Amino acid sequence: MKIVIVGLGVIGGSYAMALKNAGYEEVYGIDTNIETLKKAKEIGIIKEGYVEGKEVIKEADIIILGIYPNLIKRFIEDNKHNFKDGAIINDVTGIKELFIDEVLSILPENIDFVFGHPMAGREKKGIEYASDEVFKGANYLITITEKNKESNIEIIEKIVYDLGFSHIKVITPKYHDEMIGFTSQLPHALAVALINSDEEGRDTGSFIGDSYRDLTRIANINEGLWSQLFLGNKNNLLKSMKAFEVEFNKILKCIEDEDKEALEKLFIKSSKRREKL
Repeated sequence: MKIVIVGLGVIGGSYAMALKNAGYEEVYGIDTNIETLKKAKEIGIIKEGYVEGKEVIKEADIIILGIYPNLIKRFIEDNKHNFKDGAIINDVTGIKELFIDEVLSILPENIDFVFGHPMAGREKKGIEYASDEVFKGANYLITITEKNKESNIEIIEKIVYDLGFSHIKVITPKYHDEMIGFTSQLPHALAVALINSDEEGRDTGSFIGDSYRDLTRIANINEGLWSQLFLGNKNNLLKSMKAFEVEFNKILKCIEDEDKEALEKLFIKSSKRREKL
């Protein structure tokens, strides 16, 4: 099985690393950054690297797109005559509804696109921060379409488990974006707001413990990618942000009113919900 990874950044690089460690020998990379390709080959996670890679795409059984959402459609358009008959395309993008219909409308009939989303990543960007450890025990989402073949979904599922993921959930693109607006994008928005609300010039680093450290870890954010993700899932994210605002204001009012009983009820509710997760 010949696998081609397009985009060897932190996620694409992590895929290549995990695939190699899982015993996949035929892994190739495509990236516009020559230094990234050199690095990937030096550390032995790809067999060969290409800047354009049209020739290797023609031989690829599996193509994994580790590129930004706004580049997915262009990749399909540029390569729709290069895909191997029966090839499977898979992606790692954090939103789906923004582009999924457009992609399916131009996808050749003999090609199957199994849309995926690894619920694991790193704050840094670039292949130097790639690690196969990030996938171990993590969740993975497959967003199905009516064009998907069951046999191809099963192939992607096998690869996902080989990468180290422990749980796969198959859902619709609509439900994917709704849930991701809450479980992924809202936490990133909160982390950014929290760290930006600090007073400039304070020695905050001397006062932090696990709570602040954990809550702000994802505030170290890839601005280009996450701007696309936030705006591309605008309605779902705004819904989650407004729901959070309601709950935050409940706590605020309890404190203003010195209502200890109401505050404790909110804490009990949150503790029970967290334990249930």
